[in-house]
Order: sequence, then C-alpha cells, then structure tokens
Amino acid sequence: MAVSADHRRGGSQARAHEFAIYLHWPFCLAKCPYCDFNSHVRDQVDQTAWRQALLDELDQAAARLPGRTVSSIFFGGGTPSLMPPETVSALLDRISGHWSMAGTAGEGGGVEVTLEANPTSVEAGRFRAYATAGVNRLSLGVQALNDGDLRRLGRNHNAKEAMAALELARAVYPRCNFDLIYARPGQDVGQWQAELSRALALGPNHLSLYQLTIEKGTAFDGTVEAADGDLAADLYQATQESCMAAGLPAYEISNHAAPGQESRHNLAYWRYGEYLGLGPGAHGRLLIDGQRLATSQRTSPERWLAGERRTTETTLSVEERATEMLMMGLRLTEGVDGTAFLAEVGEPLADWLAGPGLERLLDGDLLTWRGNNLAASPDGRSVLNAVLAELLP
Repeated sequence: MAVSADHRRGGSQARAHEFAIYLHWPFCLAKCPYCDFNSHVRDQVDQTAWRQALLDELDQAAARLPGRTVSSIFFGGGTPSLMPPETVSALLDRISGHWSMAGTAGEGGGVEVTLEANPTSVEAGRFRAYATAGVNRLSLGVQALNDGDLRRLGRNHNAKEAMAALELARAVYPRCNFDLIYARPGQDVGQWQAELSRALALGPNHLSLYQLTIEKGTAFDGTVEAADGDLAADLYQATQESCMAAGLPAYEISNHAAPGQESRHNLAYWRYGEYLGLGPGAHGRLLIDGQRLATSQRTSPERWLAGERRTTETTLSVEERATEMLMMGLRLTEGVDGTAFLAEVGEPLADWLAGPGLERLLDGDLLTWRGNNLAASPDGRSVLNAVLAELLP
C-alpha cells in the first residue's frame, strides 16, 4: 500500500511547513482542440523508463528538500489514468519513504492524493486499482453531458460512458470531482442551466466549471469564437446562483464544493504554499534558504526522459512574490491572507497596496477587507482580470 490508511483518511488544510507534490503525465490518446496544456499523443510509451525517471526525480528533490511534510499529491496531465496503477503505487511509496506524511493516526488529518482521469470505459476499469495504490480523490474530465458537444470538444467518451464512470467513481472514492466546460459555441444561458441542473442532480461534492477560452496555438484558435462579454457574464452569474442553491458555493472562481470538500492540493497553489512539480512541463514554487524559487521542467517528453537539463530555476524577487500571491489569492472567495502576505513579503498587505487603485476598487465594492484578508467581492471575481490590472499596474 503506497500510503497508509491513516494517511488516506482526509483532514485539515495544509500548514506552512507542509508542501504539495505535483506529478505530470504528459501523454493523451488524443489532443483536445481547446487544450493548451503540455500533453502529447504517442503511439508507444516506455512505461518502465518513465516510472524510473519520475522516481529518480523524486530522489533528487528529496535530497534538496528535507524535513517537509506532504499535505497533498496530484497526478495531472495529460491523462494520468493511462499510467499503470503499479507506477502510481511505486511513486507514492517513494514519496512516503522520503518525507513525512500529514495526518498520522489520531490527528484526523491525511494526505489528499488526487488523480485526473477521463470517463472512458478503459480508464474507469482502473479506478479500483488506483484506490488500492493509494489514490483517495478522483477528478474526472467529463466536460459536457451531451454527445454532440463531446464530439466537438474532441472527447473520447460519450455521455452514457460519463454517467457510468461518475457512478463508479463515487462508489470507490469518498472525494470526487468532475469538470464541465461552459460557454461552448451556440450555448445559451437556458441550455447551460439545464445541463448544470443535470450535473447537480447527481449530488456531487465538488464541481470544476470552466468557461471555454480560446487559447493561442490550439485547434480552436481562429476557428471557434468565444462567447461575447455579456453572454459570458450571464453564464457566470447563472453558474454561481445554481451552485449556491445546490449547496456547492464557489470557493474559487471556477471551483465549487460542499464545505470540507475543497481540493486541498489546489488550495496549496492559490494560498501560495510550497509545491514541487515533476514531469515534463511541471512548475513548482520552492522555499530554500529563505528564497522562493520558481521551477519549471523541460516540456518535450523525449528530451525530458533523456535527462537533458530537466529543470530551470529562477529566484523570485519580493515584488514578484507579492504579485503572484495577489493574483492567486484573489481567485479565492476567502481572499489573500494578510498574515501570510506579511510573512512572505515583509510588509503589511494594506501598506504594500496603498494607493488610488486600491481605494477605487474598495469604493466600487470590487474588493473588500475581511478582517486581515483582502478579498474580491462576487462582482470583483467576475471581472478579476480588470481588478488585477487596476491593483497591479
């Protein structure tokens, strides 16, 4: 067993001394036309070589990062549910051998271990094996609940397969998320509300709901029009209202959860915690000798596997750290923690931001102080890019 039963029970939010680990599996069966992630289609993958390479990266990281307590582990991609369960087990075993794991017996805590999967019948057949390996949270890329839009989005499953996979996932995993994409071509507010109602009727404890954006270099770039601003705003508002009424309030711009079901791993990013990213294209933020390092790993799978200078590191300035913390934290309903900001930057949040931009946003009810936290209001989160442009000129 990769992670002990005590470690897998779930538990408290990540503390400052804990850190998260992200492992990137870069391979997919097909490239979705909207996707700009570092994912690649390959006819053959040397599973043994990839397992060993990831294990080697963990060994090297552990030598530089002693004394950490792992709060969450995330297998992302690509399509990590194409990874053999024995690889997942081996990686989790290696992690627990190198570092302490959050939440020992009696503390009510535990390490959240998430794996992304697609709801194809082949991948669903592995769900129980991943749970045995130590995965305790599944994130399913459903994306739509009708066959026509699934085909347009380039997905390899149909709606019937998606529903069957969701049913199986919920039977196996106490913590389960699924994704949907809205603002799809031709979709109006009524259609989206009906689809979202179907999703909410399934009783999920977590939903990730993303507006379709057209990214440069994707197959949709130049061929598909994004929803106009007014329609996008109406769709966003309808999303918030429906999820709130169903007991899944937004805790982040695109993520909704029942209380206690929030993704602990993603919260580590948004709260500007320490995280290690391994695998082609993975990013990290590490604290070493009082410095915060931004890390990125080589994107080409073949060159990464060959071991050619896999990691690039940059030491972030105080200004860069403050900017990143604000950009991430204002996505959260809870906002930016003023105490954490002071510890990271060395200056109170109100002093750092003091100026006419902050005052205008506060006066316009787009930002608000919640005790020591600075948070975007619901209206502010709906136009967060404009808020950040005003706050961080």
